[in-house]
Amino acid sequence: MPIKIPNGLPAEHVLQSENIFVMKETRALTQDVRPLRILLLNLMPKKIEMETQLSRLLGNTPLQVELELIHTSTHQSQNTSAEHLLAFYKVFDDVKDQNYDGLIITGAPVELMPFEEVGYWQELCEIMEWSKTHVHSTLHICWGAQAGLYYHFGIPKVELPQKMFGIFDHTLDYRNSMLFRGFDDVFAVPHSRHTTVRREDIEAVPALKILASSQEAGVYAVSAKQNRQIFIMGHSEYDAMTLDAEYRRDKEKGLDIAIPKNYYPQDDPSRSPVVRWRSCANLLYSNWLNYFVYQTTPYDLAQLEAAAEE
Repeated sequence: MPIKIPNGLPAEHVLQSENIFVMKETRALTQDVRPLRILLLNLMPKKIEMETQLSRLLGNTPLQVELELIHTSTHQSQNTSAEHLLAFYKVFDDVKDQNYDGLIITGAPVELMPFEEVGYWQELCEIMEWSKTHVHSTLHICWGAQAGLYYHFGIPKVELPQKMFGIFDHTLDYRNSMLFRGFDDVFAVPHSRHTTVRREDIEAVPALKILASSQEAGVYAVSAKQNRQIFIMGHSEYDAMTLDAEYRRDKEKGLDIAIPKNYYPQDDPSRSPVVRWRSCANLLYSNWLNYFVYQTTPYDLAQLEAAAEE
């Protein structure tokens, strides 16, 4: 949370240089508080698992969050009941006339398909375009990040020779990023994907900034447009047993799947994995909510469209 200080206090500049969020007295007097409106576009087949994982992280802050769920109308879910969708989800047409403080676009198990061949690609493009004028900050996850980088900046995804699968160490490329405030010098992130984006392609776009990466897993976090668009390549939101479930699922299908790296003790699937990424996951989402949503979003969300036109 911010610290309120008197106008003109000399400490203001020092605190800001240290990434301490400072709220001057004049702003504090005019500030009003309302719940943050966060929209979740859930593209995962097992929607209940994903909505639970993200709700857990979004709820771990002092901020009041109103979470709304949407799914694509152009794809019929095979793994989530129609009753669940009807009870808890909307579609884009239901929300497109509203404004939101934040939007999360999840990953999806379609990464080996060309973007244009994904059944709901046109609908997703419409939502990503809409987000530029109706959402203050959009967080894209895994395939959702690759789709966002492709749609907004023309960056292609590249198929990997083998699945990036396991827990990998990461470091910061941009140490002054508020998104990673409080992170250790080295932090762990789960990955589960067959495709990636090349660092050189991202670096060729002046509007993009690489925030964090891994020597083995590649680029992890990218920001654009004053942090109103954030692209996260991994799955920080994963539960302890998510990779285990994916591994056993693929083994049962007879697929050539390697044991997830750095996950089971001594690479022994009979042993319970040791979670090394939970604290960083909580910090990532609390930083996003605090610094890129709560602290900068307009109180009147109707101002978003006017700001986007400036």
